[in-house]
Amino acid sequence: MVALNRIYTRTGDKGATGLVTGERRPKHDLRIEAYGTVDETNATVGVARLSTAGLEGPVDAMLARIQNDLFDLGADLATPETGKPMKYEPLRIADSQVTRLENEIDQLNADLSPLRSFVLPGGSPAAAALHVSRTVCRRAERLVVALDAREGEIVTPAAIKYLNRLSDFFFVAARWLNDRGAADVLWTPGQNR
Repeated sequence: MVALNRIYTRTGDKGATGLVTGERRPKHDLRIEAYGTVDETNATVGVARLSTAGLEGPVDAMLARIQNDLFDLGADLATPETGKPMKYEPLRIADSQVTRLENEIDQLNADLSPLRSFVLPGGSPAAAALHVSRTVCRRAERLVVALDAREGEIVTPAAIKYLNRLSDFFFVAARWLNDRGAADVLWTPGQNR
């Protein structure tokens, strides 16, 4: 269990932060950028839930689970593999979390008609908020993939899969919240030429 007695520690005042392993890294380090953007994704989900709370259907409960998963993902990324035995089992994203997302995507998508055009971000407030979550999640995914490609850095495969599925979930959930896709705002190519 986490216990925070003080919010400020002054340990980051010179531009470095600590990983779970105790290693200090600059705050602009790619690993810090990656899990910071996962945290940002989580914050956008919190904003989206202001519009989904109380709505009929499963989306808000799904988003609540996702928020918890995103903290798991942040812990995963903040605990890099060192190749040395650790004194504890680090928290990692599990394949079962990816599978759950896939099942929830399939559950929501079953109520949607196939797309005939790209969807513009918008429609209902909840859907618009989830489109913001989707784009921030894609940025987090790009950073995590870049981190994984960097020599000496290891990212668990499930972490990358989770982010990839999560952005798909946000897209499908946004459509579902737009009256099961009926209120989607569709792109009309060249409309304003």
